[in-house]
Amino acid sequence: MAEKKLVEEITSMEEDFAKWYTDIVKKAELIEYTSVKGCMVIRPYGFAIWENIQKILDKMFKDTGHENVCMPMFIPESLLQKEKDHVEGFAPEVAWVTMGGNEILEDRLCVRPTSETLFCEHYANIVHSYRDLPKLYNQWVSVVRWEKTTRPFLRSREFLWQEGHTIHATAEEAVEETKRMLDLYADFCTESLAMPVIKGRKTENDKFAGAEATYAIEALMHDGKALQAGTSHYFGDGFAKAFDIMYTNKENKKVYPHQTSWGVTTRLIGAIIMTHGDDNGLVLPPAVAPIQAVIIPIAQHKQGVLEKCREIKAALENNFRIKLDDSDNSAGWKFSEYEMKGVPIRIEIGPKDIEAGQCVIVTRHNRQKETVPLVNITEMVSKKLQEVHCGLYQNALKNRENRIYFCTNTDEIIETLSKNGDGFVKAMWCGEEECEDGVKEKTGVGSRCILEEEKAAGKCVCCGKPAKHLVVWAKAY
Repeated sequence: MAEKKLVEEITSMEEDFAKWYTDIVKKAELIEYTSVKGCMVIRPYGFAIWENIQKILDKMFKDTGHENVCMPMFIPESLLQKEKDHVEGFAPEVAWVTMGGNEILEDRLCVRPTSETLFCEHYANIVHSYRDLPKLYNQWVSVVRWEKTTRPFLRSREFLWQEGHTIHATAEEAVEETKRMLDLYADFCTESLAMPVIKGRKTENDKFAGAEATYAIEALMHDGKALQAGTSHYFGDGFAKAFDIMYTNKENKKVYPHQTSWGVTTRLIGAIIMTHGDDNGLVLPPAVAPIQAVIIPIAQHKQGVLEKCREIKAALENNFRIKLDDSDNSAGWKFSEYEMKGVPIRIEIGPKDIEAGQCVIVTRHNRQKETVPLVNITEMVSKKLQEVHCGLYQNALKNRENRIYFCTNTDEIIETLSKNGDGFVKAMWCGEEECEDGVKEKTGVGSRCILEEEKAAGKCVCCGKPAKHLVVWAKAY
């Protein structure tokens, strides 16, 4: 017998995955649309998820020596033009301010799509000696990119992110920083979002505008499509040369420093939804859930029930994010509401439970119930939250591992995906852009990242020539 669906208003993901996603972001009250296409209101519940992401990452950044700064929102066109590859890469997405009040601006202003040029201007003013290096900076801001096709969290015209910007004395230090931050992002996804990721380097065709090398973490969503969850870029000394940033080294010579940047965005909320969500709504990893446990009184009109619930809340709230729902809605309505909002665990307690000195704990990811003694409630909530995290991670890992396909030619990619559905395709590549484009044209999957730690052996999936790289290919958001 099929398990009863508590939330009937959400479209089944098997029926229409895109509609399922939209239903969740709206009905779980994560966002609201606005009169400007591609710009969204992030509602309190959605923003609380972002705040928890921000809190965890901010500590990780500071623990690795980074400091927060804040750059301006506007970039003069003359400043943006200094790095040719960079400006060409962003030109189609830039929003421009041409008027200030009633006056036409002589130098129009770009609404920042990213802040490399602003940091470079700043570095040129403050970096003079090797003693000034490194500078390890990060900022939490919004940026604007004029996307044509938009979807909440995944691709919007304005979005929130953190962008790290660092400058170093040597190439070796900058490369080490680039890879260190990629590892940090991967650890965060695993340990806080219960989301397995693949780490790799982007192809030349897909790297960040102005970068020498771009590294990324790629996650697989429930529908088998890839989502780029974070990037880290090594710039070499290209930006330093463009902006005339030089410092005096220990040998008293003027040399160029080397730079990096790295970032994750509110797109991670979309990743959480599509990695862990189900047909009843959100399923949130405990580390970022605004409410980690909700207490639902059963027969709350009966004497002593609410008092005991408040007592339990007081015992738990110093260690966990706890909510007691003592509204006059029915218990069934509350079950549906917090199921849809993805609260990791639900604590149910009624007159019979109080009499027995126990309560019922229900875990959201598998809806399993367990009766536990109230004397052990703190330890049990901690244990159950860990169970939820581990369960979510294992489910996501299983989905990914079941959707990794090894293919040797483009016909095999087409046949495999047609038979099994979308997923990660691991296949060899000769390194030629023509073949990279050819794979996408023939199969519909694009390169996601080069697996540098895995040796290439065999022939290119497209042309059959000796391969230089093992690449992960996929359809992507």
